[in-house]
Amino acid sequence: MNAPGVPIIAVDSHAHVMRRDAPLAPNRHSVPKRDVTVEEYLGVLDEHGISHGVLTAPSFYGTDNSLLLKALDAHPERLRGTAIVAPDIDDAALHGMADRGVVGIRLNWLRRESLPNVTSDGYRSLFGRIGKLHWHIEVYLEGSKLATVLPKLRDSGVRVVVDHFGSPEPSRGVSCDGFRQVLDGVRGGDTFVKLSAPYRLGGADPQRYVDALLDAGGPRQLIWGSDWPFVSHEDEIRYDYCYRSLTTWIPDAATRRTVLVDTPAALFHFNRETRRERVQRA
Repeated sequence: MNAPGVPIIAVDSHAHVMRRDAPLAPNRHSVPKRDVTVEEYLGVLDEHGISHGVLTAPSFYGTDNSLLLKALDAHPERLRGTAIVAPDIDDAALHGMADRGVVGIRLNWLRRESLPNVTSDGYRSLFGRIGKLHWHIEVYLEGSKLATVLPKLRDSGVRVVVDHFGSPEPSRGVSCDGFRQVLDGVRGGDTFVKLSAPYRLGGADPQRYVDALLDAGGPRQLIWGSDWPFVSHEDEIRYDYCYRSLTTWIPDAATRRTVLVDTPAALFHFNRETRRERVQRA
């Protein structure tokens, strides 16, 4: 049963809010080109007939999720969020985020020479604690590196959400070791994949990835995201292109509805009220 409020027509599972004057993390691989407000984002959703969205914490703010949380506070019925946190974050902070609409943590480890050890005591403890909250682990990583990390994340017992098709190596396509691990996770039912940001695939045709994913697990393991406002591609990508691409990849309307509504509604807890929503309704 969906939480009272805005009917779920479609969910955009990947977008960002940002400000240029917010403190930036060191060793970042991108920067905000302009200020992007939650009101602007909701206007874009309204323009395209999309009811709900998931805000994903951009890597360049590190573990500062203040902009994300303020956006969730302002629009609890329409938005959920994925935060970036340190492994030693305390339970009170995690529960506070859950009350405000956070439903997962993000590991944005793109373009890193070395990766954190996801089997360390710190990460094992973190994954266990977010599992009790019914959150997910979102991972953004090059396909070649994802091949070793994804199986370890799956071993944690927490649902995994893979960004941007799994970022397969363009030269190897569906044969990329990381993408093969993604397919294994989809078959296993514990891994979900965002059909998002096709322009970040190095020129590869997204259709072959979509077909392979549908064959592996069907639409129940797939979600769609715009990647708005298209960081580092702001001047060349438009929202309607991203949204229309899904119709090209998945022509069947019933299958698209699963990707746009049914799967993200359950995965991102749009079928539950946050504590903020309950307070507002009281």
